[in-house]
Amino acid sequence: MATAVTVSQLNTYVKSLLESDINLNPIFVCGEISNFTNHYRTGHMYMTIKDDKAQIKAVMFRSSASRLQFMPQDGMSVIILGHISLYERDGQYQLYIDQMQPDGVGSLSVAYEQLKARLLAEGLFDEENKKPIPRYPRRVAVITSKTGAAVRDIINILGRRYPLAEVMLCGVQVQGDVAPAQLVSALKMVNEGSGADVIIIGRGGGSIEDLWAFNDENVVRAVAASKIPVISAVGHETDYTLCDFAADLRAPTPSAAAELAVPDILELADMIEYNRSIIEKAAKNMLTSCEMRFDRAFSSDCFLRPEYYADRLQERIKKASDRLKSAAVSNVRKKELQIKETISVLDALNPIKIMARGFAAVSAEKGRVRLASELRVGDKIELTFSDGSVGCTVSGEEKTCQKI
Repeated sequence: MATAVTVSQLNTYVKSLLESDINLNPIFVCGEISNFTNHYRTGHMYMTIKDDKAQIKAVMFRSSASRLQFMPQDGMSVIILGHISLYERDGQYQLYIDQMQPDGVGSLSVAYEQLKARLLAEGLFDEENKKPIPRYPRRVAVITSKTGAAVRDIINILGRRYPLAEVMLCGVQVQGDVAPAQLVSALKMVNEGSGADVIIIGRGGGSIEDLWAFNDENVVRAVAASKIPVISAVGHETDYTLCDFAADLRAPTPSAAAELAVPDILELADMIEYNRSIIEKAAKNMLTSCEMRFDRAFSSDCFLRPEYYADRLQERIKKASDRLKSAAVSNVRKKELQIKETISVLDALNPIKIMARGFAAVSAEKGRVRLASELRVGDKIELTFSDGSVGCTVSGEEKTCQKI
């Protein structure tokens, strides 16, 4: 009869069988991620790997997860290198992931798109944040490798196109693990009192791995935060890095960046010569016009016969005086006529003249009497004639007047 074993012993035995199977350790597994959980405190990642018929629990410990170039997501198809073992406490076998990459696309490409989408959502690439490139920079800072072909092209083009600008070279490593930190440090140094007017940051072409330092999040944020305008020139024309989106201007090549950073001194000379000829022509035209005006002035009667203007002024004064006199006489006559007309009207309305024609004004104690009906027998009234007044008393029904 077989001896009974404990659950712990059973699980330990099964675990040893799984870990000793050379077909399971190591093993490549392809499938789709679901139920993904990233424990930020421990750094461990837990997930389920499945296909259309089955699934298996999986874990990726922090030591392995820290080497990932991308962030796993639910629904992502991946290829995994790992080993199979048993979690003794729960008696559940699971897949322990050592390495993982997206199925059908490189992990760096996935990491690039993930970071690009996140920074784009933050507004880090918005056009409204772009600073203009100065037209005539006095100092150009170049952040690149000291030994690459890119730096030689940039310096040669800057010197040929615009020798008036000073070139400040900041030599850094442009690939490898230390490159991002050196790029960030160089950007910070240039922004802190270097006096540079514009920054060129970049390198020559290469694979996505070679250019990866310019996709580093810290480098991209440093480019976007630069107070000095930045021209990004990474790789060849078809290469795009996240620095290109964060920079104020993207150049297809390092040589193109140098051409965009400074003007062409020969073109400036041509422009200056053109403007000089325009100004000279305008000055000559103005001088000719002034000379013609002076000639007309010196040949005028004002210079040739000054008394002509005095005579004209006297004539104008005389005409003005005549107009004033005529206006004054006309105004006086008009006023005299108005006065005569007013006197005639007043004279016609003079009550004394009316009384002289045989009329009298009647008044009583109550005042002026206009109608006979206003009087009563016995009322005392006063009749005023042109030569004096008499008092009367009203008597009889006919209201006859009797002198008092």
